[in-house]
Amino acid sequence: MSFKHSNHPKRDSARPVRQAAPAKPRLLMLNKPFDVLAQFSDDQGRATLKNFVDVADVYPAGRLDRDSEGLLLLTNDGRLQARISDPRYKLAKTYWVQVEGQPSSEQLQSLRRSIVLKDGPTLPAQARLIDEPDIWPRNPPIRFRKSIPTAWLELTIHEGRNRQVRRMTAAVGLPTLRLVRVRIGPWGLDGMAPGQWRELDPNAM
Repeated sequence: MSFKHSNHPKRDSARPVRQAAPAKPRLLMLNKPFDVLAQFSDDQGRATLKNFVDVADVYPAGRLDRDSEGLLLLTNDGRLQARISDPRYKLAKTYWVQVEGQPSSEQLQSLRRSIVLKDGPTLPAQARLIDEPDIWPRNPPIRFRKSIPTAWLELTIHEGRNRQVRRMTAAVGLPTLRLVRVRIGPWGLDGMAPGQWRELDPNAM
């Protein structure tokens, strides 16, 4: 039996395969405007994060509903995303909440203790009345009812359930009119305008 000579060099099966270096962890902070989906694509033509963030391969760490505003963190690092969004880490999230009605001390105390929702009782929260914050106007503005006053609360929770803050205030008879997240863990909006974003230190946690 004869073998034909090949000009192709033999492949060294013991040679290690080069792998691409892992991407450097990145963490961004965006002030998400009202009526913007916290995702990068939408088949219905609605505004998404792509309209504001021109960075590839980053994804939201946690949720922020389309009808909510404020601080949204984005990262390309799965472990960092879990540390920010996983309830096991109990990372504090602070919201300014405009509610319909004038909160009583009993309603505030209920928010602080625990609220029983359809998916179970919430963890204790921090809740207090605040003066109307000096923030950007919402576009479009909320609908006021002349016969019903409104008030602002500062609410800090350590969970991230779907529409949790809105469900908590509704459960005590204070429907949410406007919801703005202003802080997650050590990061705050610090005067950023809606639609603005900036880079953060991913090692700050």
